[in-house]
Parts: sequence; C-alpha cells; structure tokens
Amino acid sequence: MNKILVFGHQNPDTDAITSAISYAYLLNQQGLEAEAVALGQVNEETAYALNEFGQEAPRVIESIGTQTDTVALVDHNESQQSVADLAEVEVHSVVDHHKIGDFTSATPLTFIAKPYGCSQTIIFELFQEKGIEIPKEIAGLMLSAIISDTLLFKSPTTTEKDQEVGLALAEIAGVDVEAYGLALLKSGTNVDAKSASEIADGDAKSFEMDGKPVRIGQINVVDVDDVLKRKDEVIAAMKDLVAENEYAAFLLVVTNILTSDSEGLLVGSEDFMQHAEQAFGGQVNDNQIALPGVVSRKKQVVPPLEATF
Repeated sequence: MNKILVFGHQNPDTDAITSAISYAYLLNQQGLEAEAVALGQVNEETAYALNEFGQEAPRVIESIGTQTDTVALVDHNESQQSVADLAEVEVHSVVDHHKIGDFTSATPLTFIAKPYGCSQTIIFELFQEKGIEIPKEIAGLMLSAIISDTLLFKSPTTTEKDQEVGLALAEIAGVDVEAYGLALLKSGTNVDAKSASEIADGDAKSFEMDGKPVRIGQINVVDVDDVLKRKDEVIAAMKDLVAENEYAAFLLVVTNILTSDSEGLLVGSEDFMQHAEQAFGGQVNDNQIALPGVVSRKKQVVPPLEATF
C-alpha cells in the first residue's frame, strides 16, 4: 500500500483540517504511512487553533494524480465535496458525522459514521479503542474542532459524547474550555477583511436537491449586521457563483454565535424561494429570510430544505 493521503472536504473548516491531522497521526501510530492534506486553504479560525497548539497547516492539493493510490476521508463522504479524482483511487477508510450521500467503493473498506456533533469525537473513540495516547498538541486541535462544530456545545447537533470527549481533550491539552472556546469562535468572525465571495463561499457545500446542486454556505459572526451591511455586494457575489458553477440556488446562513440565531441570504428562482419559506416557516423579503434559533447547517438547514423537494 502506498502512503495514505488523509483529507476533509473542500472549503475546509476546523473539523476537516484537524481531523485529517489527528486521523493521519492515528494511522501512523498503527504502522501505516499517512499524511494529512487539505482541499483548500485554512480559514482564520483554523489558523488560530493551529497557531495556538504549534502545528503547521497541511499542504493543499487539488487532485490526487500520481501522488498515491490510497486515500482516507474525514468529515465528509459525498463525492461532490471531495477531491475531483476520488473515483480513480482506493478509499482506505471514511470517518464522518454527516449523512451518507452518494459514496460508493470498488473494494471493502472501514466506514465509520456516527451521529455526533464532530468527526473528532469519533476519532477520539478510535484512539481509545487502539490504546494510543493523544499528544497534547493533537488533543488541542481535536478540541478546537469539537468547539467549532458544536458552537461551544450550544448547537443542537451536540451530543453528550461530544461534551464528554471535549472535556477530556481540554484536560489533555491543558486549556479552559469556555475561555479558549470563546476566543476560538471569535477568531473566525472578522468579516471586514473578507471579500464578498469569501463571505458567501468560504464555508459552502453543495447538496443535490431534486437532482440539482444547491449551494449552502455558512459564516459565523458576533453581529449579523457585519454581513448585512454588505448585503448587496454579497448577493451579487452569490449570483456570480451560481452562474459560474451552474448551481440551482445559493443559500448563505449568517449565524450569530452569541445569540444562536441566523439570517439567510438567498439567490435562486421564485420556486426555490417558496421551498425556503416552506422549509423555515418564514417569508423571503428582498432575498433574505429570518432563521431564529438556527445554527446548524447539518441539522437545521439541509434536512428541512431537502424535505420540501
């Protein structure tokens, strides 16, 4: 077996990057040769976590090419969120906490999917099962992902296991969960330096609905007006992205991490706007819909929207 390249989804968030790092470390400790790589540059929040625990960002790849014939996927399993030439390589394993999409494999593999708030919670269990000690730096990155994905345990995706593992990792990493968690989340909320396209698409994923790709992005802020004051600019960028990539529609969820409420910005047909109104029980006005209590794309945005098609 060649070296296993381990990576998360496109437009990587903190879980995608750090799960690749921790899972590659786990595989290496089991005698396999593995390297964490990324399908995009790290965001500000992830950079904060990497700097806090003295770790380098994985190198970025656009395709597998001739680098290896074996990969491992973390924090995703759907082909449209993965590397372009995924079908041309063997998948050694998948560790994910999302719904199972169009994943197929030509050979048997290890596929671990659990309904936790974060992939790192699953990886923590794998460390325990294998009896492998988690270094302080790796523990800090794992904790960072759990904090990010669960919004410091406030997201409805949070499970008791996420909280239990988060506290255990905080002890190994030697940090205060609340203090570090708030600092981490705030580190990713500065949108002033971001372009409109980065705001819209920086953490976006594509989902197939009624046979067509719908793009759903999310950005965390401490004040939704930081984005809404640039609404026209962001909507224009979303329209450009829809045209360039032939998306059926685009929904950007702007989430206030302090109040746990969101506002949605939408681009699409009148039919899509009606689907959004049906899904979220609100009214679309000027490409915007209120999303009270909504913080989770995985649990509170994608499923109700899919259910309307």
